Amino acid sequence: MSRLARPTQGRMIGGVCAALARRFGTSATTMRVLFLLSCLLPGPQFLIYIALWIFLPSEDKARTAW
Repeated sequence: MSRLARPTQGRMIGGVCAALARRFGTSATTMRVLFLLSCLLPGPQFLIYIALWIFLPSEDKARTAW
């Protein structure tokens, strides 16, 4: 199983949706649409996105760490 890391290619803002899409085997567009639809519901979606943006390593940094 691959490590979760924000890709250097295909980012829109922080690469969080692209990283999650790669991890779950879907397209990044699908993840982005799901995120936008989830924003219609109450909850901490933006806080989770920002936390993942901060704590997920970038792909180039994750590659050098291992």
